[in-house]
Amino acid sequence: VTPSRWDAYLKGDTAALTVREKRGVKTFIAAGCTTCHAGAYVGGQTFQKAGLVHPWPATADSGRIAVTKVPGDRYVFKVPVLRNVEKTGPYFSDGSVASLDSAIVMMGHYQLGVALTEPQVQDIHAWLRALTGAIPVKYVAEPQLPGN
Repeated sequence: VTPSRWDAYLKGDTAALTVREKRGVKTFIAAGCTTCHAGAYVGGQTFQKAGLVHPWPATADSGRIAVTKVPGDRYVFKVPVLRNVEKTGPYFSDGSVASLDSAIVMMGHYQLGVALTEPQVQDIHAWLRALTGAIPVKYVAEPQLPGN
């Protein structure tokens, strides 16, 4: 996990998040997003069907069925980790969605049956940005080779 302001907030630093970011996490929870996106990585532990409430519009990637051959795995995908999500676009398995805001709207509609308002989308987006952390230097530093 790249340490983020969200981690600081969870450790008790209530000033680590803005008012908008705090509203964003409350909206994220209230909408039902934590059913799938939970834990330290905010997702990544389960597989879920894309299009739980409304049929998923993108059908080019059929999901886990391509590997398992189990009909119930059609359009089932690993729930992505939301850490650093603002840096990982384009979104979804086929990269068909360029903006994080569009991905938030789609997830609300297709997965949860919720029509998120523009302010709610902006609040969730703000909170998701708070999940972006700095990569510890030791992980990206040029390795030192042993002397000859």
